[in-house]
Amino acid sequence: MHCTDVHVPSGDTGGVPVRLRPQPATEVEAALARHAAGVTEPTDLRMLTKHFLAVLAERAPGGALEVRVPPYAAVQCLPGVRHTRGTPPAVVETDPETWVAVASGATTWAEAVDAGRVTASGERSDLGDHLPLR
Repeated sequence: MHCTDVHVPSGDTGGVPVRLRPQPATEVEAALARHAAGVTEPTDLRMLTKHFLAVLAERAPGGALEVRVPPYAAVQCLPGVRHTRGTPPAVVETDPETWVAVASGATTWAEAVDAGRVTASGERSDLGDHLPLR
């Protein structure tokens, strides 16, 4: 399954539904606290995953890298050649738990890659300089 979510500057939807947007800090912190305590609510992981993908897309806009976190979402980010069809030249894929861990700083990018919890291909697929996102 290929997910495509669109990041559009606030106020300009261009007729395309905006599915990813950063969430209020109080909601993110509450969900992260529940997650750290091991009492994650069913919607927390989805919200955190999408929130951190939206933050990444805002902080590192572009289309040179596609970050996929199935089953929830995917974003394109980082400046460079924009991907429009087929397999992107650089792809990162991971599970929601790992994405939330690296995005929140609970684990480092290098630790997640070394543990085999992240699949990264292409020359722009190292997100170490962009994480954590908190």
